[in-house]
Amino acid sequence: MLNEEWRRMSKTYAPVFDLEGKKVGRVKIPSVFNTSLRPDVIKKAVVAIQTHRIQPQGRDVMAGKRTTARSWGVGHGIARIPRLRDSRRAALAPGTVGGRQAHPPVVEKKIKKKIPKKEKRLALFSAIAATGLKEVVAERGHIVDDVPELPLVVTDDIQNLRRTQEVKDAFAKLGVWPDVCRVKESIKIRAGKGKMRGRRKKMGVGPLIVISENGGIMEAARNLPGVDVSFVKDLNPEILAPGTHPGRLTVWTKSSIEELRRWDGGE
Repeated sequence: MLNEEWRRMSKTYAPVFDLEGKKVGRVKIPSVFNTSLRPDVIKKAVVAIQTHRIQPQGRDVMAGKRTTARSWGVGHGIARIPRLRDSRRAALAPGTVGGRQAHPPVVEKKIKKKIPKKEKRLALFSAIAATGLKEVVAERGHIVDDVPELPLVVTDDIQNLRRTQEVKDAFAKLGVWPDVCRVKESIKIRAGKGKMRGRRKKMGVGPLIVISENGGIMEAARNLPGVDVSFVKDLNPEILAPGTHPGRLTVWTKSSIEELRRWDGGE
């Protein structure tokens, strides 16, 4: 890992490929890609993002309390638990049939986690840098044997693709298509009641395409399993490191790399 990181740190330029997989130029790598790998900070940021989607839940304050049960008091030879008036049946108390919960969830509970801005920025930069390390990307489970270079930079022509078949052909020429096939083979039907709740299928995560503007690629790539398309300005640690695991296989457009350079003042 240290040797790979040293090679990345000493690398200044990355080749730019066209949709045929041929080198057509080069682009200066932004200093963002020199950020050290921090899986701990990335995990903290991803978990914080995930908590923002959790819906608060609570209980009806009268749940289990709509009863006339009262304790009989002492002197009856039985426990002082609340009981119905005309029988010995216990009610109301926790542990009784139909009784209240002892410690029900409350909507006031603080679910959303927050992290400092500097940590959030470090997590984003570290997740971006991880996409340029072939060992990290391969360790995450992506198939990168045929990928010519990481970070993989492609001309802006990929942003203007309008048909899914065109995206498939471009991925095949760039060596990314085997990873999409891996995602296809990973699709499984979920066990349990999640099938009835909109979570019928489970599948792996495939390549990410980072663009600066949409010329049709979002609509063309949305039917490919596991493939996501994102603008540079919308990047976050969860997109770049799904499941808190850094090193997602990412296809960068040349304009998106140039936009990244402006994040650090044009370095």
